[in-house]
Amino acid sequence: MTTKPLTARALGRATLERQLLLRRAPMGVTDAVAHLVGLQAQEVRPPYVALAARIDGFRPGALSSALEERAVARLVTLRSTIHLHTADDCMTLRPLVQPARDRELHMFRKGLTGVDLPRLAVLTREYVEAEPRTPKELRELLLKEWPDADPQSLSTAARCSLPLVQVTPRGLWRRSGGVRLTTAEHWLRRPASPVTAAAPVTPAPHTPPAPDTAPAAPAPDATVLRYLRAFGPASVKDFQQWAGLTRTKEAFERLRPRLVTFRDEHGVELFDLPDAPRPDPDAPAPPRLLPSFDNLLLSHADRTRVVREADRGRAWQGNVAYATFLVDGLLAGLWSLQENGADGSSLTLEPFGDLARAPRDELVAEAEHTAAVLEAPGPVSVDFGTVRRQPAR
Repeated sequence: MTTKPLTARALGRATLERQLLLRRAPMGVTDAVAHLVGLQAQEVRPPYVALAARIDGFRPGALSSALEERAVARLVTLRSTIHLHTADDCMTLRPLVQPARDRELHMFRKGLTGVDLPRLAVLTREYVEAEPRTPKELRELLLKEWPDADPQSLSTAARCSLPLVQVTPRGLWRRSGGVRLTTAEHWLRRPASPVTAAAPVTPAPHTPPAPDTAPAAPAPDATVLRYLRAFGPASVKDFQQWAGLTRTKEAFERLRPRLVTFRDEHGVELFDLPDAPRPDPDAPAPPRLLPSFDNLLLSHADRTRVVREADRGRAWQGNVAYATFLVDGLLAGLWSLQENGADGSSLTLEPFGDLARAPRDELVAEAEHTAAVLEAPGPVSVDFGTVRRQPAR
């Protein structure tokens, strides 16, 4: 362990390097998605914006092709949110976070009185593998079996019990459709693992699974190493924030002989891979435009490496998240792109504070680059506006 603490700025530069945000990487889409251990994909556009900020020469059609070829897919994984993952990660990360899905399901137990969860999982699999179903269609089919159950609770039970993928055309660039679901195994043509083959074996929502029948979740060790490669240096709580898991300290202790450790400015122990990049804290960090809910801003318990305390909470309001931009490696404002058809497009930047001339010019150039990559109809005007969100109190 080093005796000198790592400053927030040093941690920020290390994370930005690993997030491919200090310089765009000459990577293909699938390799980048694998390196980043997935991308937030609650809506269609964010993964495209995230890769536009990170991949050299990225074109939206490349991600659309990967989705159509089933090399990547969209499903609920980390923090109970839709993520875009490689096919391999769809099959390994979902079992890892299954305990969190079990806890989520427990919250809906009152709406599932009398529902046989193992049978619900079997029926859901039959329904969605016969043909992809919309959430509404799936609810209606399950309500025929359990007419007294709460419809939303049935939907949640299906989503928590099985890895349900949003099939294309959902997620395709400028061709997206509504949500239709099937199982990851069926869509990706992969055999089901013991954990994903069926729902958690729970006789009733209020009864814990029997010790000899409940499948054990896989150990998170390999995922911890990948997380550090993409987000480190990081603490145990940082990893738990990213994954939406608890009780992972044992994995870090098992891995301790393979890792190096540091302290942050508050004395919190941080773990890292020995060969991972840790750039100079003064390394240049060019402006970058990020999508709403980018994992850079969500994957640490202590986010001061990329978010000033004064700007905490300004990137979202309730369940509404805003697209953001970075200046000098820190969250510095919001942005939006309005496409006006034949009249062109307008991209509005809303800084949290005054910007000096040089970073302002660099930010405009980055905004123009982003609009071009996202194929915004031209001409494109870049303007500065008044920020919508005030700091959290």
